[in-house]
Amino acid sequence: MTIILTNAWVLTLDADFTEHNPGWVQIDGTTITALGAGAPPAIAGAEIVDCGGDIVMPGMVNTHCHMGMSVFRGLAEDVDDRLYRYILPLERKFVTPDMVRIGSALSALEMIEGGVTTVADMYYFETEVGAVVAEAGLRAIIGQTLADFNAPDHADFDTGFALVEELVDSFAGHALITPSIAPHAPYSTGPAVMARIAQWSDEHPDVRVQIHLAESQLEVDWALKEYQSSSVAVVQRSGLLRPGLIAAHCLHLSDADIGLMVAAGVGVATNPRSNGKAGRGIARVEAMRAAGLPVGIGSDGPMSGNTLDLFAQFAPVSMFAKLLAGSRKPLPARDVIAMATIEGARVLGLDSLTGSLEAGKQADMIRVGIGATRLQPIYDPYSMLVFAAGPTDVTDVMVAGRWLKRAGAVTTLEPKKILRDAMQIASAFKAEMIRIDGEQS
Repeated sequence: MTIILTNAWVLTLDADFTEHNPGWVQIDGTTITALGAGAPPAIAGAEIVDCGGDIVMPGMVNTHCHMGMSVFRGLAEDVDDRLYRYILPLERKFVTPDMVRIGSALSALEMIEGGVTTVADMYYFETEVGAVVAEAGLRAIIGQTLADFNAPDHADFDTGFALVEELVDSFAGHALITPSIAPHAPYSTGPAVMARIAQWSDEHPDVRVQIHLAESQLEVDWALKEYQSSSVAVVQRSGLLRPGLIAAHCLHLSDADIGLMVAAGVGVATNPRSNGKAGRGIARVEAMRAAGLPVGIGSDGPMSGNTLDLFAQFAPVSMFAKLLAGSRKPLPARDVIAMATIEGARVLGLDSLTGSLEAGKQADMIRVGIGATRLQPIYDPYSMLVFAAGPTDVTDVMVAGRWLKRAGAVTTLEPKKILRDAMQIASAFKAEMIRIDGEQS
């Protein structure tokens, strides 16, 4: 069936940042087949959607997330030792396939509501995450985490690799889901395991690799003490710094580290809200992009950044760059929206499919209403999107020609059931936290 979106302010995010206002987009099946300015062609039997002057743009790309962790959102925010007092014990006791499925469904619902059409995820029991994301209709890279700290779904790396193999087999050839292997971080795997992952990756070139990299001072100190180098150099010597690697956070990078990453063909997922909230630092986004590293925007997990709303990341990522430089000029609004769409897709290796509105690409797009008082007047649509818009302005969401949200309502998931299931998990968490407090008082 042909669908034509007309009377729209079309932001293509193509190489020339072409805009059509008023404009139209034609979708046939899963694909954008044509777009342009003015009135659309007359096609018999086409469904015509009058956008009333609203913005139509590529769906947003969340380049780093832990979807299953939405049930930890807001838990013990003001407790200094919350990680060891609550989070890790709760993970060991409650992180099961069912819990991951429930948390992932809550995250999928939130992302669709906020205009995210593609996500890169890494957590445990990722086959369950993939099933949820497929049902929701999102495009995704789904990464099975490997770590040495008593992970909920594997006690050793051999078991972890078996879970990766299961994930790859489960989604081989899937139209929307791309399996991934996700070593947690250099310090939680170590050079020998990273070398094993690199060899495995050589044998599975279509499987992306995700890793937390240069995220914390702990990691910096570990690499300096154990290997007298940066953690980026440790990863490089292990053979894992390679084309297509998705490196999350990247807060502690020297110019030499950035050079290694550029030479290796790495992509970066920056997580400004999560990192700022944790006081971990500010990523050198301008320096990375100027050197040639593609940088996308991620939400991080809901435990860390609370929201999976990419609109909430836009102002911080721009403001942090401006603060570093002491100027208004760095990371102009148009660049931020590019990072959230086509550049994020490039980080994930999906830019031939999604991230911009161009004929031949997949029909992954959103409609953003511009009628709210707080959005007006609009001198620059990119500035409005970065500094004024929010998820409630997203009225419609489409992935591969399928509506995931129409007229403000998510169509592929059951919000009431998802929220009810999440509240049951939260009740179990609260009871366990009371028990922990009793033991430690």
